[in-house]
Amino acid sequence: MTLQNNHYYISIVLPTLNEVENISSIIRKIINLSNNFLIEIIVVDDASTDGTTSLVKKLSQEDNRIRLINRYGRNGLSSAIKEGSLSASGDLIAVMDTDGQHQVESLYEAIEELLITNKDLIIGSRFLDNSSIKGLSDKRKKGSSLANTFAKYSLSKKYFNLTDIMSGFIVFKSLTVLKFVERIDVNGFKFLYELLSVSDGTLDCKEIPLNFLPRKFGESKLDIAIVWDFLISLIHSLSKRLIPRKAISFALVGISGVLVQLSISYSFMWFLGFTFQSVLPIAVVLAATSNYLVNNWLTFRVKRLRNKALFIGLLKFLLVSSLPIFANVGLASSFYKLVSPNTLFSQLAGIIVVFIWNYAASSKLVWNT
Repeated sequence: MTLQNNHYYISIVLPTLNEVENISSIIRKIINLSNNFLIEIIVVDDASTDGTTSLVKKLSQEDNRIRLINRYGRNGLSSAIKEGSLSASGDLIAVMDTDGQHQVESLYEAIEELLITNKDLIIGSRFLDNSSIKGLSDKRKKGSSLANTFAKYSLSKKYFNLTDIMSGFIVFKSLTVLKFVERIDVNGFKFLYELLSVSDGTLDCKEIPLNFLPRKFGESKLDIAIVWDFLISLIHSLSKRLIPRKAISFALVGISGVLVQLSISYSFMWFLGFTFQSVLPIAVVLAATSNYLVNNWLTFRVKRLRNKALFIGLLKFLLVSSLPIFANVGLASSFYKLVSPNTLFSQLAGIIVVFIWNYAASSKLVWNT
């Protein structure tokens, strides 16, 4: 089947962040292969600093099928794809990466497959038998495969046959899929994973093989924050999205703070001869500082504080935490004296009191979310 049906209007969403060396060739390839049907190209740029925005503006002046959404104060891959999809006019919406690792030819194969099969969603998979992965190291392949395996168990059983839940290459029907796109948490790990999660098995999906190429220019956006997002997304989905993502992240960071507090308190008692009551305030304050820095780095990184604002934020966080810090110290000490001389249980009793207040108050007063 050849795509020659002008009745279909296809929107192609291209999220960008510093892809000036890749985006022009991708757009031109899309245009060169689109003569048989109507298209619009929506570039959603997250305030690139390398000239991507200016280049796309110039291309849009040359061809009115190209549209730029220039975002300031909003960022993130899932957020960009959601915003581009919801602003699209097409009967079909296609999404692909702009780093050169997805072939434009595969985009039209996916569109053709969707029209032939009448599916809701076509996914370009890196892990089918006929797929080719030249753009991932062996370590990244194993990591992606492991992430897909874990992700399957947090989704509807209907999606269990899918091989690439983390794919950034999809084509879908506006009519049946956009209602789920509206519900996607833009802070999620991967747009497709979040889409499958909120759709809860109702979408009719099919995968096609993907030739995943090496990146020619620029650098991968993968970092520890993305791995953290994956962990949060899994817990969020397993909780049926009842627990807010930031609350999950805040709680996990809080667990690290527990380890910091326990490590400091026992180190000071065992190696420096401090008493439990004398070391407890030091351990609690240092654990609170650790929680603040990690939350600023991961949980609230969209509004991450830097330089002077980082120091002021720490003071605010400690101020917000001061009441529960006193409660932590007081309750732990009281538990130790009146209930049990077990230092572990005494500290855990105080830590539990702190969590809800710290999450709610610091979210609003420190990071203004």
